[in-house]
Amino acid sequence: MIDIAIIGAGVIGAFCARELSRYRLNIAVLEQEEDVCGGASGANSGIVHAGFDALPQTRKSFFNVAGNRMMETVCAELGVPFRRTGSLVLAGVGEEERLRALLVRGASNRVTGLRIIGREELAAMEPHLADRVQSALWAPTGGIVCPHLLTIAAMGNAMDNGVQLHCGFRVVSAEPVYGGWLLTAETGETVHARIVVNCAGTGAQKVAELFKDNSVRIGFRKGEYMLLDKEAGGFASHTLFTLPDQNGKGVLISPTADGNLLIGPTAVQQTQPDTAVRREAFSELTAKAGLLLCDIPFSAVITSFAGVRACSSGGDFIIGDGAVPGLYHVAGIESPGLTSAPAIGAQVAAVLAERLGAQANPDFNPHRRPAHWFQALSEDERNSIIRQNPAYGQMVCRCEQITVGEILDALHDNPPAHTLDGVKLRTRAGMGRCQGGFCQPTVFNMLMQTFGYRAQQVTKKGGGSCIITGGEL
Repeated sequence: MIDIAIIGAGVIGAFCARELSRYRLNIAVLEQEEDVCGGASGANSGIVHAGFDALPQTRKSFFNVAGNRMMETVCAELGVPFRRTGSLVLAGVGEEERLRALLVRGASNRVTGLRIIGREELAAMEPHLADRVQSALWAPTGGIVCPHLLTIAAMGNAMDNGVQLHCGFRVVSAEPVYGGWLLTAETGETVHARIVVNCAGTGAQKVAELFKDNSVRIGFRKGEYMLLDKEAGGFASHTLFTLPDQNGKGVLISPTADGNLLIGPTAVQQTQPDTAVRREAFSELTAKAGLLLCDIPFSAVITSFAGVRACSSGGDFIIGDGAVPGLYHVAGIESPGLTSAPAIGAQVAAVLAERLGAQANPDFNPHRRPAHWFQALSEDERNSIIRQNPAYGQMVCRCEQITVGEILDALHDNPPAHTLDGVKLRTRAGMGRCQGGFCQPTVFNMLMQTFGYRAQQVTKKGGGSCIITGGEL
């Protein structure tokens, strides 16, 4: 029997696992997909929110501000690029009162540095402002991070510190047994745990119901995005928001941590999760983005994607004991969930470690090799590495300048990539202008060689997403 089983390997599950690995505990993460970061954590804006939007005295406001303050240190430890670019909520004539309400709310949430600025100062910060924009709420503590790298690095660090990761483990039953719960996967594999932590995202309600716990109610809201090429990455220097409404923070425009420009999300209420991008999403995004900036280079769009957010019926994060002993919920973690994740993980770990009487892990190491470490080296340093390992001198992805050596790292470092998307999320091979047109065949062959796959076993993202079907190859 293990001490703790965490269901879900998104950013929340990853940080719960990482923080729990600071203690002498036997921990397993159970993920239904073939890789970590398969849900909303892999399809969001990557914004580190300042914390002015959440209602005061809520879990959202507390964990948002706490997570924001932790993010710089956490990213430095995990080797994940993070930039505190600041954010702006843009407003037109007649909307100043709503800005002032956000300012007051942010002050109540203890967000520092907030102030309202006028058109002249604003135009110096963002020269492409739409004509309608006259003022903004400036939040200097806002930032940007790569959500994929943050999730992968947190889980990798947890695994480096002894946490087990079981992918392809879709929990289909939970039975109370002496001292805990017996969890059974669709494959028949079982895990016996003293405590189960429900971090299942959009599946959190279904997981709760397996335990005969009907206290969790989850709704679904789809957000669609457009991603622009790096040639447009400098078009905006800060994260730009419209005024929030009942469906969330609205459509934003932001540079990304990797140098692209991101526009989105929409907010589509759903009865079941569906990540297909609607045709009408493009016109909706272009129209709303046009309220923020003018002359946006939409010709530079290289891809679109969608994620589904899990929204709790109460409108706040669900964090705490379930309705049955041994079940702990961390559910309904919509925006600002990414920002809140380090703080949520720390609190969950503190509560459960105390409950189990766990001692600190003296061997815990919070550090991890930086992402894209090879690209960050000087030319002389790269040449030195290449002399030792020629794989780093063989280019695979021309758009993003990714080498064979870096892809091999992704296939072997915790958590190892087993799919084309897994390699893409770790290295950016396939994320550039050609969207994998040149590099995908090489990555495909490297997956076959590394894991002994047949061609028909290589998938885009697990499950039935095969690239090649048919006869033996």
